[in-house]
Amino acid sequence: MERSLSVSMGGGFDDTSKFDDDGRPKRTGTVLTTSAHIITAVIGSGVLSLAWATAQLGWIAGPVALVAFSVITWFTSLLLADCYRAPDGSRNYTYMDAVRAHLGGMKVQLCGIAQYSNLVGITIGYAITTSISMVAIKRSNCFHKHGHAAGCHESNNPFIIIFGIFQIILSQIPNFHKLSFLSLIAAVMSFAYSFIGLGLSIAKIANDGVNGNTSLTGTRIGKELSGTDKMWNTFSALGDIAFAYAFSTVLIEIQDTLKSHPRENQYMKRASCIGISVSTIFYMLCGLIGYAAFGNKAPGNFLTGFGFYEPFWLVDFANVCIVVHLVGAYQVFCQPIFAFVEGWSKQKWPESKFITREYMINLSPLGLFPFSFYRLVWRTAYVIFTTILAMLFPFFNDFVGLLGAASFWPLTVYFPIQMYIAQARIPKYSFTWIWLKILSLVCLIISLLAAAGSVQGLIKSLQKFQLFKSES
Repeated sequence: MERSLSVSMGGGFDDTSKFDDDGRPKRTGTVLTTSAHIITAVIGSGVLSLAWATAQLGWIAGPVALVAFSVITWFTSLLLADCYRAPDGSRNYTYMDAVRAHLGGMKVQLCGIAQYSNLVGITIGYAITTSISMVAIKRSNCFHKHGHAAGCHESNNPFIIIFGIFQIILSQIPNFHKLSFLSLIAAVMSFAYSFIGLGLSIAKIANDGVNGNTSLTGTRIGKELSGTDKMWNTFSALGDIAFAYAFSTVLIEIQDTLKSHPRENQYMKRASCIGISVSTIFYMLCGLIGYAAFGNKAPGNFLTGFGFYEPFWLVDFANVCIVVHLVGAYQVFCQPIFAFVEGWSKQKWPESKFITREYMINLSPLGLFPFSFYRLVWRTAYVIFTTILAMLFPFFNDFVGLLGAASFWPLTVYFPIQMYIAQARIPKYSFTWIWLKILSLVCLIISLLAAAGSVQGLIKSLQKFQLFKSES
């Protein structure tokens, strides 16, 4: 086989067969591997709230919402796939790179605000979810020992603090996201607890039958639920479903793993179809089977709401999987924030030794470890900030709904549509331009309603919440 060689500037030879057109190492991704990345990115902690979301919507609107969000996410991912290459043919390595290449100007800053705000929100949400799972493990053992009628009250706060201390230590590791095993562990853990939850729901149905407290319209208005509360819960449920499908912000990065030829966009479109289809089937099973098992009383988090008490060891194991998954996932989502702030600081104050100086510490047998006082102070402050907010807003469903609402329209719908219009040079006021704009407007309205429902839920929960009181 003929080997492709090029003369380097130093007079030697470089094997260009190992590099892509931009000089980076050659990508080897396929439709199969990319589909797996998408499934891993989509299926996560969002699955825990789908039974509750379906209970708010009922047998008709629940499946319709799950499918509708799936179709919209799939469609906009196709548009985003076509925007992977910049107008000059160069590759975009991140979502913001794509926005910069196709839209530019103020929209790049708006995209940055939306992305980084979403990342901050996710890290807070992960602190909340992890602490809830830690509490659930302790309460599960208490129920098993003293009976299901026992109070077994626990406060989330000590566990949020424990999580924060652990994250302060992990945050000092630079470029933690480059540890490839982290994604593998996160993927295994997310599938483990998702399948355990699904399996326990199926076992509950097999043992007790389909819960009789279900309906076509979901939770019923009555003494315990007013019409206004029903409306707000419905909006919040839409936010929970939107959060479950959120993966657009990493789509460009996933596409950047694909082989250059055939063109990446064609491979990515096939992979998106496979990945989102598999995820939708799984979500439909979790949402609908969870609703069938629990009815309108479905807990907000079906692994910590104690719809399941036994086998207690399996429930404990599922929550351990959630904790392990989210401890690593917190760092994955923190790293872009850390990199952005630290890069900006070095550009702003290049002469500051406090910001730029690093010390190499020998941590045998781990080898040399780069240490920075600035990194220690700034990253510790960030973790403390997210930990305090998690303690102030320890409400899983409403917080997840708010995250989904805040990220769905700008990152999943608006920017992909705007980039595609610019990339394809779609004429203004043409049929395609008009219906794309209508789709964007409809999704904006849905996001605003979902955000309103989640904010109302947070306000209502805060009125009853006492910071240092044990949770029931």
